[in-house]
Amino acid sequence: MQLVDTDVLVDVLRKHPPALTWLAALGSETLGMSGLVAMELLQGCRNRAEQRQVEKLWRPYHLYWPSQADCLRAYDDFAGHHLSHDPGIPDAVIAETAVGLGVKLATFNEGHYRSVAYLRLTQPYER
Repeated sequence: MQLVDTDVLVDVLRKHPPALTWLAALGSETLGMSGLVAMELLQGCRNRAEQRQVEKLWRPYHLYWPSQADCLRAYDDFAGHHLSHDPGIPDAVIAETAVGLGVKLATFNEGHYRSVAYLRLTQPYER
């Protein structure tokens, strides 16, 4: 299982061929999505039609919400690095949710997650 970050799902929504090929090649591998990623996707919707498209996209995925331990680690990461690395609050929580689940995070935003110890990243396809 792996969690999928917002940037990868935006590529899927835009029907970017490498993203669709990657998704099809996964077969039975389980993909998950942080609840915060789902909310970020909703935030980008400009109208009801786009919102329905986003909601349809995540139906096959299990939504994972951060535990209290994930939130505490995210706070520690953010407090320790916000002045030097400028991590985003949602990114800190998304990263620690993946760490807490012990899974990789599929993303191209490696810079957003550079300061998170124990996070395993994967770039799902070539851009």
